This record gives sequence, C-alpha cells and structure tokens, in this order.
Amino acid sequence: MATQRKHLVKDFNPYITCYICKGYLIKPTTVTECLHTFCKTCIVQHFEDSNDCPRCGNQVHETNPLEMLRLDNTLEEIIFKLVPGLREQLERESEFWKKNKPQENGQDDTSKADKPKVDEEGDENEDDKDYHRSDPQIAICLDCLRNNGQSGDNVVKGLMKKFIRCSTRVTVGTIKKFLSLKLKLPSSYELDVLCNGEIMGKDHTMEFIYMTRWRLRGENFRCLNCSASQVCSQDGPLYQSYPMVLQYRPRIDFG
Repeated sequence: MATQRKHLVKDFNPYITCYICKGYLIKPTTVTECLHTFCKTCIVQHFEDSNDCPRCGNQVHETNPLEMLRLDNTLEEIIFKLVPGLREQLERESEFWKKNKPQENGQDDTSKADKPKVDEEGDENEDDKDYHRSDPQIAICLDCLRNNGQSGDNVVKGLMKKFIRCSTRVTVGTIKKFLSLKLKLPSSYELDVLCNGEIMGKDHTMEFIYMTRWRLRGENFRCLNCSASQVCSQDGPLYQSYPMVLQYRPRIDFG
C-alpha cells in the first residue's frame, strides 16, 4: 500500500495569502474582473487611491471599483480548515473589539439596549435620505428632438435648464418621469429617450448608456487643438465631449 504524502500548510501559502499584506486571507474578496483575491480590508483600502488591480494592474472599474468585489465564503472555509486556530483567533479578536469599543468611545453598554425602536428606525430612514448622492455622478444634457409636423411637438418643449447631474444608476424610466414633471405633461403622455439616434429602454442605466452607446461612438470625440470632430488638419489629441447628450421626443408608435 502506497504511503500517502503529507502536505504542509506552507505548501498552500501562494493560494491562501494576500498579495497586499502577505498574511493569510481574512474575509477573502475576489475582484470579478480579473479573479484575483485579497483580504477585504486590504483591497478596499487600495481602491481608495486606485481603480486598478494591485496584482495585474488592469483597470477594475472607471468610477466605482468596489462594485466589482465579491466575498469568497468557500475559500474562507478552506483557509479555516488549513490554518489551525485561525478561526478561533478571529473570533476572540472580534469579541475583544465588541467589548472595548463602546468604552473607548465613552459610551455605556446599556445605552444601545435602552434606545427605543423608534430611534433605530429613524436612523435607518436617515440613511435612506442620501438620495444616491454618494454614487458616482454623471453630467447629462437633455435635448428636445423636434420633428416638423409630428403630433405632440406643441406639448413637448425644450427645458429652460437642460443640463443635469445625477447618479450613474439612474434609469431611463426615471429620466422620463423627471421630464414629465418639468414639462407638466399628462400622466398618460409617453416620451422616447434617445442616445445617438437610438431609442433607449426604460431599464437602461446612465452608466450602461455611457459605456455602450456614448463612449464608443467616434462622433463624440473632439480634437483638443481645434475642437474638430474625429479628423482634423492639426492632428491633435482627441478628448471625449462632455456631457453625455440624451434627446427626448413624443413617443412614436411603430405598430
């Protein structure tokens, strides 16, 4: 009978240690773009200064790389089984901070328990009142698309202030509601929202439209030297025109 080979924990170190802190992975978190895994605390702190993966250097996300992180619970369980006493050590550390943090902050342990439920609900409501201001923001120009002779042109007019700034998670449906309120349209009145002449679906987010319709379109680039579109005599570097332009018009029923 062949003897079974024994593996040491150090044999697995390349797979269970963090590239940033060089310690065992604590709350292993994977970057979905490149599938590299780091400690949760390490990668979150890294993304405060950079949008690139610290291991391969690839850009994870243009604006919010934290959205591309996923906890790897399976790997965490494997590490706990491989490294003796690691789970117990983390549990003791967690218990220590639970007991000592309120005292350091000058808080009484009973103060939290004595708080009425109404206050807790109030705190949750306060968090909900952020209105997505902490989200990545995008500037948009809402331009009225006028077609001669089209029914509804008299109702749909241009906005006095057509430039807005909103969350990249805002959908086309929300933009339509905003336009209906600003233009004082009847609730039954429907609009089309277009980008580069293509009608956008109501569930499309501003980030999705920017990445798939606006950013990749050549006409949206200008020369830094003369502001000419795409090709110019000065052959200067190109920059992307800003903000993103969305057009709106009365809905056309093609049926």
